[in-house]
Amino acid sequence: MERDCRAEPLKKKKRIDPMIIRQKEERRKKKIEKMIRRLEKNAGQLKPIDELEVPHAVVQQMDIRKRQKVTMREEVAEQRAQLTKQWSQYKFEQHQKEVTVLKKIIVARDQALEELRQESEDLWLEAIQVDHVLLPFKAKGPVATSPIKDYDTPDGEYYNITKKWD
Repeated sequence: MERDCRAEPLKKKKRIDPMIIRQKEERRKKKIEKMIRRLEKNAGQLKPIDELEVPHAVVQQMDIRKRQKVTMREEVAEQRAQLTKQWSQYKFEQHQKEVTVLKKIIVARDQALEELRQESEDLWLEAIQVDHVLLPFKAKGPVATSPIKDYDTPDGEYYNITKKWD
């Protein structure tokens, strides 16, 4: 049996004075009590929300920034309503045209495939195969595992940016 010559002797455990241990525990306890007192003191205060705070410079310029209420003439309001209706009608017609074009394309494709099938079954089978070069898609995942009951799926990466209020 060979002995390892590089081994070091075991280090002795340092004995810590019980008084020092007690002092550390007391300091830790005082710190926790102080934090509890601070939290109780601030319990009634609401945490400020940065997005809702108005900058001080804006508050000072409030009377300068106030706008006079503009009353819109009835003709202008009616003209705007007419423009909105015309725009929505135009967009609806545009959508309908796109849908009919897509339907025509699908019908033409189906007819061409049917004609190809009548010509040659082999060519038809080759034509309906998915082109993986044109549509590169790879999916990895469980193949034969059952779903876990009551599993709360994560919503992606989460970065906590909550501000700490001490």
